[in-house]
Amino acid sequence: MEIEEVVLKHALANAVRYGGKADVKAVMAKIMAEIPELRARAREVRQVVDQVVARVNSMPLEEQLKILRERWPEVLEERRPEQRRAGLEGLPELPKVRGGVVVRFAPNPDFVLHLGSARPAVLNYAYRLKYGGRFILRFEDTDPRTKKPLVTEEVDAYQAIREDLKWLGVKWDEEYIQSRRMEIYYEHARKLLEIGGAYVDLCKPEEWRRLRNAGRACPHREQPPEVNLELWDKMLGGSFGEGEAVVRIKTDLAHPDPSVRDWVAFRIIDTSKTPHPLVGDRYVVWPTYNFAVSVDDHLMGVTHVLRAQEHSVNTVKQSYVFKHLGWEQPVTIHFGRLRIEGATLSKSKLKALKIRYDDLTLPTLAGLRNRGILPEAIWDLILSVGIKPSDSTVALANLYAYNRKYVEPIADRYMYVADPVKLVFEVDRELAARVPFHPSYRERGERVYRLGPGRVEVYVQRRDVEAGKVVRLMELANVEVERVEGDVAYGRLHSLGLEEARRVGAPIVQWVSQPIEVRVVRPAAVGKKEVEMGLGESYLDAVEVGRYVQFMRYGYLKKVGGREFVYVHD
Repeated sequence: MEIEEVVLKHALANAVRYGGKADVKAVMAKIMAEIPELRARAREVRQVVDQVVARVNSMPLEEQLKILRERWPEVLEERRPEQRRAGLEGLPELPKVRGGVVVRFAPNPDFVLHLGSARPAVLNYAYRLKYGGRFILRFEDTDPRTKKPLVTEEVDAYQAIREDLKWLGVKWDEEYIQSRRMEIYYEHARKLLEIGGAYVDLCKPEEWRRLRNAGRACPHREQPPEVNLELWDKMLGGSFGEGEAVVRIKTDLAHPDPSVRDWVAFRIIDTSKTPHPLVGDRYVVWPTYNFAVSVDDHLMGVTHVLRAQEHSVNTVKQSYVFKHLGWEQPVTIHFGRLRIEGATLSKSKLKALKIRYDDLTLPTLAGLRNRGILPEAIWDLILSVGIKPSDSTVALANLYAYNRKYVEPIADRYMYVADPVKLVFEVDRELAARVPFHPSYRERGERVYRLGPGRVEVYVQRRDVEAGKVVRLMELANVEVERVEGDVAYGRLHSLGLEEARRVGAPIVQWVSQPIEVRVVRPAAVGKKEVEMGLGESYLDAVEVGRYVQFMRYGYLKKVGGREFVYVHD
């Protein structure tokens, strides 16, 4: 690796660890520790470090993270050891772990990922990190009619899911797409028909349901293997239409759950009418979810399956495939449903909104990313809920609290005034306000405002001024409001110090002088946004796009362009 590459890796890692700003000395120390022979060229290396650190520090945090995820994802796993260790130690131990685990995340690409679907991805990957082993990404896309994969000009769900996982910091070791494995499923269907574990059913659907509900066998259940194989070949050859023939797995006809009784493993779908976006109309006989999952979990060596409680019946159904073929079924753990107060996680409802999947009002991962939620916050939320079997309901406020922990150190403070009124008062001296960009990181500097002597005009929020009340203009002075006339308030200098303000109970308020007009986009509800125009410090023009800021007494925001900011949370 070239010296500049080594420097870039360590500069990015240091910047991300410490709020977006790398430290030259820390980067130098890392490089010298990693490549001791460079110590003889320290002066030359220092010049490279100075240049690279300056370039890295000019990037938004999101860009720094993006480069690390793409080029050095292992650094991201290392950079959060305390967080990851704390989260992973809180996860219950898995049974039957033999030197590592093989886990999988298996989304249906009929939509993008949202907070709910991120949960199994994070939990499975967390156990991969905890124990070592393999993490598999498997697209389960064998229903081209009712759960047709989403591939349009606007969005390719396969690629969108990959991008979501990369953003989450979830790295997969292997990837499979079920629609490209059809011959494998056909091979195992034939084997089951040969050994009598399955049969081809030609009953009409209503007749089958009547027999099933009565716990009675279909007349085709005991037909010999050679008959089943002949009918199977006819299915593959297109001799049957939709609903005319299915392959069923033999189970327990007396099972208390009728859906388990001889469930369908293959059905016919007319792909000339509903072609699959990846394989078109090449296939007409399609495996059901439970059959494809059973075969793949075995062939891919999956040792542990962590999935939602709603799949508990599917686990029972799949057990029959494993028994018929003499396979060991993976250890399966079901966790409860995750509900988010104030946000729907229903794919059908989100699709029905007819808005872009990455709209910042949506609980999709792309929407949350655009809003300004960091992946670390999503990890914290999901690991805090864990894998308990009961349903969990969390408020978006929980997610915001985790996100605030990461945004607070990197967000410089600025003054912003919504619904402004002009506050006018006279002073007989010059007033100076020294406002730090971040009170906890004074090294980031400050801006100095000098006002007076004579007439002073600043803008404050309308709700902060009331005749007869004293307000403290942050870091500047205490002003008694004498009267309010329309959009102008008139006052007099009361005092200068903070202690005087405290004695009279004066609230500390933000203000702006010589402001710029700022546009704030606020998510109001799913699919709804509000736009607010206010006044902000002129220093906001220097904030880079993608940076986080805190508007004092208002909330955390992310700059998205020009003078426009997206409200993230309070």
